[in-house]
Amino acid sequence: MPHQTPAPEHRKNETMRYRQKREAILNAAAQLFDKYGFKGTMLSEVASKVELNTNSITYYWKKKEDLFFDCQMHTINTIDSIIDRAATGQTPAERVRRFMSAFVETLVECHAGRYPAIMTFRDLQELGASHTQIIFAAYRDMFRRARNLVADGPLKTGNKMALTVRTHLLLAQAQWSRTWLAEFSITSYTRMADHMCDIILNGLKGPGFVWSPTSALDQRLIAIAAPDSPNHGFLAAAISLINEVGYEGASIDRVSARLSVTKGSFYHHIQSKKDLFAECIRRTISVVEGMQNMVLQSEGTGFEKLSSLSRALVGFQFSPHGPLLRISTWSELSNYAHFHNRVEPVRWFIQNVTEMFAAGMMDGSLRPIHQQVGALMVVGMISGATTLDKWVPGSEKTDVIDLYVRPFFEGICCPIEPENSN
Repeated sequence: MPHQTPAPEHRKNETMRYRQKREAILNAAAQLFDKYGFKGTMLSEVASKVELNTNSITYYWKKKEDLFFDCQMHTINTIDSIIDRAATGQTPAERVRRFMSAFVETLVECHAGRYPAIMTFRDLQELGASHTQIIFAAYRDMFRRARNLVADGPLKTGNKMALTVRTHLLLAQAQWSRTWLAEFSITSYTRMADHMCDIILNGLKGPGFVWSPTSALDQRLIAIAAPDSPNHGFLAAAISLINEVGYEGASIDRVSARLSVTKGSFYHHIQSKKDLFAECIRRTISVVEGMQNMVLQSEGTGFEKLSSLSRALVGFQFSPHGPLLRISTWSELSNYAHFHNRVEPVRWFIQNVTEMFAAGMMDGSLRPIHQQVGALMVVGMISGATTLDKWVPGSEKTDVIDLYVRPFFEGICCPIEPENSN
């Protein structure tokens, strides 16, 4: 083996400083992209966050697209490494528990500033094909490996879609926890992870209670319709875009292109982007509050009320009347002053769900769990449904309520019904 001369000490220090600064930039960029999206984030803002000028950022990344690409790949690679740690478990339940625990341990490192932040998978269409092909290939591979955590044995025709949908549920809950855990002390993250694992693995339903997707309350909730609007087509297109790319990314050009109309035609119907998205919020809140009020005023157990509300909101998403804004998006829109007062209902929704948990625990229809964590995970489950058809193609043609909502209430490892697995 040839003799290798050790690198000079100053060269080692330069390499370390370069790596540390690069990770600091990656961390700052991921946080900003996550909060404001690709369109809403400027390189100058990233530079300011790490006390550099914009030109200094381009020493590490020539273009914003390259930085965004590396943030996405960093997130995929991080989740991949978490899957590696979880894959040593002997059973699906053990692997899922290890995955969630390791995911939250990683968030501790992120929030403490010891590891670059990870982010959501949105705005990918902002990148060119050379970037997106790599990201989607890496994501698909990561997703398949995550699905192996949930699977008990080989994939078959009868269980593949069910396991794929459950994997989306698991990843959606993990990604959503990045947002709501930030409201807790870092010292409580491990405890919160235990509560999350309990809910994901054991569900919410109390012993002896039956999953009833065709109950009388379900039928009444299905009859609730969104307010009539002559702009329904524009609203549906705008809501879909916000769910996919956030407020900044959902431009008028994109809304018009999705409907195959000109910008002039758009402005003939709606005066401004703010007016359009304000109407999107009103429409969503009208449906959500209408369903909540009906459930709260109805007779029944806490489990009956909560499960009916969950089925109705997810079902509406896939109905001809949908879609609705992701509940988690309401918090994103609160960053914009002109929408702030309109998105307060997200807090009320969580309070009402928490009330249903309390009622269900008193009547025995819901298992004793951490009520606040449970309510936040209900939000995560409902929000995750808005991108289910994007990440699990073909799922919109299945019984989404059975494949997606039921495992949340009965546990992600609950038996798969053969007649509903295709």
